[in-house]
Amino acid sequence: MRDTARMLAIDLSGKRALVAGVADDAGYGFAIAKALAEAGASVVVGTWPPALNIFETLIRRGKIDESRKLARGGMLEFEKIYPLDAAYDTLADCPEDVRTSKRYNERGDFSVQGLADSLRRDFGDKPLDILVHSLANGPEVKKPLLETSRSGYLAAVGVSAYSMVSMLQRLAPLMRPGGSAVSLTYLASERAVPGYGGGMSSAKAALESDTRTLAFEAGRKYGIRVNTISAGPLASRAASAIGFIEEMVEFYQLNSPLPQRLEAMEVGNVAAFLSSALATGITATTIYVDKGYHTMGRSVPQDR
Repeated sequence: MRDTARMLAIDLSGKRALVAGVADDAGYGFAIAKALAEAGASVVVGTWPPALNIFETLIRRGKIDESRKLARGGMLEFEKIYPLDAAYDTLADCPEDVRTSKRYNERGDFSVQGLADSLRRDFGDKPLDILVHSLANGPEVKKPLLETSRSGYLAAVGVSAYSMVSMLQRLAPLMRPGGSAVSLTYLASERAVPGYGGGMSSAKAALESDTRTLAFEAGRKYGIRVNTISAGPLASRAASAIGFIEEMVEFYQLNSPLPQRLEAMEVGNVAAFLSSALATGITATTIYVDKGYHTMGRSVPQDR
């Protein structure tokens, strides 16, 4: 029995993960980074440049030390924290007024290509085993789709979906065979969620479709698995942008087969599993981690 337990443990020792989209300790990106570290992986993160100084200050001053504590002992440490704005494939794609603004001009090359170049410079030609895409942004997310501008729609799809394509284009060559790429999606990809606008539902649908195609292409070319996790709502700082996240969290809790609030680490643990040798047969798949809400066809009657 002990041998079976040892064989089935999630062991990511000797693996390096990049988690793109971590700027505090409240979201899924941080939880995934922590779960990967619990399993023994070393972790680097990519952080949006305007949030980078705040994030580094939180760490330096010990403000998130409690969240960084690992169950196996020690603290979640980041080998590197890189600036990353996944709206830009290369620095040349970034408008000059953005590149020279106070929030960006001291961060070097914060593009996806810049991230790839930094990883190769810091860790060698094949430094990665795990890629996590925890990136989403819709500048018009509060607008109904009928009122969304073309630029707002394309911005949502660009940052929330195409960025996964861009990252695999540039980072898959840096990944060792057997690597894993995981992204985060949401049920609005397949069902109407009033209030989740600005093209974000379209972006999530694109991300899920791209997951299947990227799994085929990156699997054949690089031996990498590509999956996405459809996570339930979490009242993170980033999710507060949609304006009704607490309402959604409560609604899911009341109407899911498991009537509980989803914890960020539950998503983190599934990401660690998908990144491990226990999941070598899983690719091109959307995994639901939402207490079963996605199976429901109506809200639960109040007397149940």
